[in-house]
Amino acid sequence: MKAQKPLGKLIAIGGNEDKGTYPNPRTKKKYYLNFFELGIIKRVVLESGKADPRIEVITTASMIPEEVAKIYVSSFAMLNCLNIGIMDIRTPEDARQPEYLERLLAADIIMMSGGNQSRLKEMFGDSEFLTRMTERYYKEPNFVIAGTSAGAMAMSQIMIRGGSVPDALMKGAVKMGTGLALTRNTIIDSHFVKRGRFGRLIEAVALHPKLIGIGLGEDTGILITDGCLIETIGSNLVIIMDGHNIQHNNAAAAKKGTAISLENMTMHVLAKGNVYDISERKFYADKTLHTPEAAASPAPAPAPPVPTA
Repeated sequence: MKAQKPLGKLIAIGGNEDKGTYPNPRTKKKYYLNFFELGIIKRVVLESGKADPRIEVITTASMIPEEVAKIYVSSFAMLNCLNIGIMDIRTPEDARQPEYLERLLAADIIMMSGGNQSRLKEMFGDSEFLTRMTERYYKEPNFVIAGTSAGAMAMSQIMIRGGSVPDALMKGAVKMGTGLALTRNTIIDSHFVKRGRFGRLIEAVALHPKLIGIGLGEDTGILITDGCLIETIGSNLVIIMDGHNIQHNNAAAAKKGTAISLENMTMHVLAKGNVYDISERKFYADKTLHTPEAAASPAPAPAPPVPTA
């Protein structure tokens, strides 16, 4: 039996706003609340199919939810989207309040902020809120679930909880856990290029080679439709790690703290407009090439050899 394809849309964004931690009390208070570019927010709104959609922002992952909420409200307001609610859910008991469930069912867009992805799993795991949100994602074509940074990483069933970048590719440097399982065939990492997280995503895929690793650059995101088709949005890069063709792989057997060795990890680099099909594991330069008509078209004939003197 074929798995059901979700009709809704996921938008995972590399982020660059809330780091999800309190500042060191010895240092000057500085949160770096730089928000991602309005172009990505505009795409989130556009995918809902409504000019003024009902948007609910979940600030659960953040340790500074009030500051983050203000940034979201003002950013959406720049696009004339004023129908916004803030779900300041801080405990599992909060997540089970009927009020939040009612608001979830009335929303066109759910946006999860950055911070600590493990908090999202802790608050929403095994809840009716998560069950109903997942149901809407599978059944409603214009229902959008977006997340930035931690909110993007938590979308995976197998989730990166953290890990040292300098120690990446030494067994055990990457901490893995379970996420919200909105997508079951990927592992998502954020702030990817700027923070040099290549090693930790490679290790995560080496440990789970049947999953596709997705590294999101800052000011960059992906739109996932049909549960498998990725389109890159934003100004930076998306990195795809595919472990299906790995031959030698000592990740499972290596002792903690020892080096991981791999043969034949496949990597793709996607810029704005590029498309990747998870089910086919294929890269396309743009959406027009990912159609039944394009697939049926014969490949162009190779160019004739250039004559030499």
